[in-house]
Amino acid sequence: MTFPCAHQTELLALDIGGANIKAADGLGWAHGEPFPLWREWQRLPDALASILRRHPPRRVVATMTGEIADCYPSRAAGVAHITAAVVEAAAAAGCEEEVAIYLVDGRLASVAEALGEPWAAAAANWHAAARLAAASAPADRSLLVDVGSTTTDIIPIRAGVPVPRARDDVGRMAAGELVYTGLERTPVPAIVRSLPHGGTMRPVASERFADARDAWLLLGGLAEDPASHDTADGGPLTVAAARTRLARTMLLEPASFSADDAAAAAAWIAAAQARQVARALRRVARGWGGPPAGIVLSGHGDALARRALEQTGWDVAVVSLPELLGAAVSRVAPAHALAGIARGLIP
Repeated sequence: MTFPCAHQTELLALDIGGANIKAADGLGWAHGEPFPLWREWQRLPDALASILRRHPPRRVVATMTGEIADCYPSRAAGVAHITAAVVEAAAAAGCEEEVAIYLVDGRLASVAEALGEPWAAAAANWHAAARLAAASAPADRSLLVDVGSTTTDIIPIRAGVPVPRARDDVGRMAAGELVYTGLERTPVPAIVRSLPHGGTMRPVASERFADARDAWLLLGGLAEDPASHDTADGGPLTVAAARTRLARTMLLEPASFSADDAAAAAAWIAAAQARQVARALRRVARGWGGPPAGIVLSGHGDALARRALEQTGWDVAVVSLPELLGAAVSRVAPAHALAGIARGLIP
């Protein structure tokens, strides 16, 4: 069954990642949902069509980071599959105009152009978010700090224009502008090798027993959601379950791991992430000639970003997109930005 587009929205933007799908219309409507692309890649067209049917548009524009998922033999193959899924979903939702794909140079390209330039289509969502941040930057020399569920983007902005040192994931990670740590999906053993418990430091097992989301849930940086089971063990996203998962990282029995123990371990994990992001901030600043005068915060990892900024000691003006746009829109900032770009609202 398809739904008519004529009386709905003019345009919808999709941001297709390896673990989440995000959508926005650029006017305030926003949607995000978990989608484990690496396991369920064959379901991608149906998942996208389901979103489009809820808020059917005439036109769909898309960006992606999911092409790096290990279900694909190469980025080019990932770009081809994700692009084909978007086209199929748009057709199923009855959209009237041709799909456009965002490229890392800022162009909205046809499907044929995107398939001919897969490296330009791959992992381009950060560039759209940077253009949104640039429009709100508090100073000529500013940095976007976008903390998401999996990664942190740190992007220099000069005089309202993004000026990254690199444009692909390999170069961006080498430059410190892409940091593989986030508020939810980063496994605990990728953050720390030991945790405090009982007056000593206990080693952490090299197994995905718990993720960063468990620490931030315990610290109040994430809200409980008992209906969500997007966790390391498939259990609920609750404080009690997070405490159990953190206990397992040290091979402890949950009964011997108190709420105070869990809070101390969570604080240790958060501090380690903040140090990692702070190091990257300093590195990007050094490569740019010195600290910025302004910071734009985006994503839903505001708490982690602010902790990292405190460690830098910088005296900077801070603009928070969650405060300007609302938490729901900021969480899908690249999709919101892409919709704004396609509508001509963002330069």
